[in-house]
Amino acid sequence: MSARDDILGRVRKALDGVEAGYAVPVAPRIAPLADVVGHFAERVADYRAVVVRCAPDEVAVRVAAALPDGARVVVPAGLSVEVPGADEDGADGRVLTAYELDAYDAVVTDARVGVAETGTIILDHGPGQGRRAISLVPDLHVCIVRADQVVPDVPDALPLLDPSRAHTWISGPSATSDIELDRVEGVHGPRTLVLVLVEKE
Repeated sequence: MSARDDILGRVRKALDGVEAGYAVPVAPRIAPLADVVGHFAERVADYRAVVVRCAPDEVAVRVAAALPDGARVVVPAGLSVEVPGADEDGADGRVLTAYELDAYDAVVTDARVGVAETGTIILDHGPGQGRRAISLVPDLHVCIVRADQVVPDVPDALPLLDPSRAHTWISGPSATSDIELDRVEGVHGPRTLVLVLVEKE
């Protein structure tokens, strides 16, 4: 039994027979958005991410254009678009180590859902999204989100996520600030985020 199983087992045992003492409050909701996808694109751009909107038949070209010439690129299994010259994490049954991932310039992934109100891209690491490590280590993340994956707000996104998987919530390039509020990018993840937003046909 792992430490995780032990802890969760104790929590379940402590909660056995306990009834909720209060009703869970309903999350506040935003006013309906006239243009959910447009709002999402604006919010993502507010976080200093590059937003590229394109038609479904332009995705491969737009992804290629977002990658620097000669860049070493890693992709997850099941990615929705072919990226010529990219290495697939997990190919031949071997996942890349963090040190090996550090040698890559960029990663291309799909996403699970986009949240318009917060400009957040969420990966639940299903097919096409890969492991958390590949979306965090390379310095450039090109992320593909389809218009039909964009929802108005966080309460709309939660039921779409697989609770059995780890989640990565991305709101722009990785950044932090010190006490002087000097912004430093790339400390905890990619310094550059490119959103390829695929419009409906």
